[in-house]
Amino acid sequence: MSKNMFFKIATDPEVDPSKCIVALSCVNQAIKDGHEVNVFFASLAVKLLQNEYINTLDERIGTPEGFCMKLMGYAVVHAKGVYCSTGSQAAVGVTPDNSEGIFVEGLNLHWSGPPGVIQLAAASDVQMIY
Repeated sequence: MSKNMFFKIATDPEVDPSKCIVALSCVNQAIKDGHEVNVFFASLAVKLLQNEYINTLDERIGTPEGFCMKLMGYAVVHAKGVYCSTGSQAAVGVTPDNSEGIFVEGLNLHWSGPPGVIQLAAASDVQMIY
């Protein structure tokens, strides 16, 4: 039975990059299993959406080159929605006005904040927080 799943990723990838990749792996698995998936990136996890940043993780966590980008690429193409905290992105220097060319290719990003988190969580059957 398909579920509406909400993933919130807020872990700082500088502190625990492996946890961030586990989160993306679970997002991918939920999608492959036929669930409707929405993902919200908050706090410093918003860096994971940045093309240049996600490409640095393979070396840091010991995965083959391109592995982390492949996980992110699948998520951004196949998730029902990918959201980020507008305030958290601003804290790392990215705004809707200066974001062109920064994010992973194919990303249709929904900028939001606490109202979006609440709405997505309330509408979901399952919430997973990383």
